[in-house]
Amino acid sequence: MDGPSFSSADRLLTVAETAEYLNTSQRFPRRLIAERRIRFVKVGRFVRIPESAVREFIAAGLVEPMTTSDVWRAA
Repeated sequence: MDGPSFSSADRLLTVAETAEYLNTSQRFPRRLIAERRIRFVKVGRFVRIPESAVREFIAAGLVEPMTTSDVWRAA
């Protein structure tokens, strides 16, 4: 198979489970899927989100704290 690789050990989450994982409403993961901002898997007519995709989405939005020297440079 030449498509994107997917680990069989990677747990597939429902939209509801993804929303709970992100502490959001179910609308938010659905919007991420509609906008193709997160990887997902179609299983028949059902949509599942690999747990690794949720972790990658969180990591992509991670903002590192500024150090004291960074604060002085920014001013």
